Amino acid sequence: MLPPILQNLRIPVVASPMFIVSGPELVIAQCKAGVVGSFPALNAREGDGEPPLLDAWLTRISEELDRHNQANPDQPAAPFAVNQIVHRSNARLERDIEICHRHKVPIWITSLGARPEVNAAAHDCGGIALHDVINNVFAKKAIEKGADGLIAVAAGAGGHAGPQSPFALVQEIREWFDGPLLLSGAIATGRAVLAAQVMGADLAYIGSPFIATTEANAQPDYKQMIVDGGAMDIVTSSLFTGVSGNYLAPSIRAAGMDPAQLGAADAEAMDFGGAKTKAWSQIWGSGQGIGAVRDIIPAAERVERLVTEYRQAKTDMTRL
Repeated sequence: MLPPILQNLRIPVVASPMFIVSGPELVIAQCKAGVVGSFPALNAREGDGEPPLLDAWLTRISEELDRHNQANPDQPAAPFAVNQIVHRSNARLERDIEICHRHKVPIWITSLGARPEVNAAAHDCGGIALHDVINNVFAKKAIEKGADGLIAVAAGAGGHAGPQSPFALVQEIREWFDGPLLLSGAIATGRAVLAAQVMGADLAYIGSPFIATTEANAQPDYKQMIVDGGAMDIVTSSLFTGVSGNYLAPSIRAAGMDPAQLGAADAEAMDFGGAKTKAWSQIWGSGQGIGAVRDIIPAAERVERLVTEYRQAKTDMTRL
C-alpha cells in the first residue's frame, strides 16, 4: 500500500528531477496540476558569498502551494520532492540535507548511492525517501539502508539510465518488495502510465515531456529538440558524467562531436562539484519517449493530456 503522501494524486505520476531544467516554476506548476513535482537540490546554485538558493526555493515552493491549497481546498496541490545526489563528489550534501530537514521536505529522492543518514533525515522531519536504482541488487541495498520506496530506472529513461527492460526490472523487484515502486523509462503518455501499473509499478516517473513546457528552465533549442525528436535521436553514453545516460544526438553534434564516435568515461570520473557539469551543460539529456511530444505547452496542459489519455486507456482495457 502506498504511503498517504503518494495517495490521492490526480494521476499516479511523479515528475522526475531534471538537471538545470527543474526549478520552482516547473515544480509549482506540476504540483498545482496534481502530480508530484521535483527538482535536484544541486539546481539551486547561488553565487559566492550569497545565502543558499535552496533555502529560498523551498520557501517559495511551500508558500505558493500553501496559498493554492487555501484557495482551492477541494483541489489541493500534490506534494513536492527534492532530489539529493549522494555521490561523494557532492560537497554540498550535508548542507542541503540540513536545509531540506529544516523545511520538512515531504519526499526525498536519492541518486547515485544509498545513504542511511539521508533516509534518517527524511524520516526525522516526517518525510519519505525514494531511491532510484538500475538493477535488483541496488534495489535490495537501498531498502536495507532505510529507503521507503524504489524508482526503477529502466532502459529508455532520460539522463542517467539503466540498461534493463522495464519488464525484467519490475518483475525482479516485485518478487520480494511490496512497497512503493515507481517506474522510469520512456513514459510519455497516459497509456504508458497505465502500462507501468499493469506491470506492477505503483506510479510512473516522467521527465522528458516536461522539458517541452513553458515553465521548464530549458533553452528554446532544447525544448524544440524534444518536440522534433524521437527515439532514434537518443544516444547512450558514459562520456559526459562517468555514468551511462541518454542524450539528444543533435545537442552532441552542436557541441562539435560525432554521436556515433563517442568515447567512454570511467565511473571514477563522476564529479558533482560543478566543473564537469559546466563543461557539458550544452549536452542535453532526454528519454526515448519523446516521439509522443509534439508541442511546447504549459505543464498543467501536459498533465491534463496525461489524465485524459490515462482515463481513456483504462476504459479501453475494460473492452479487452
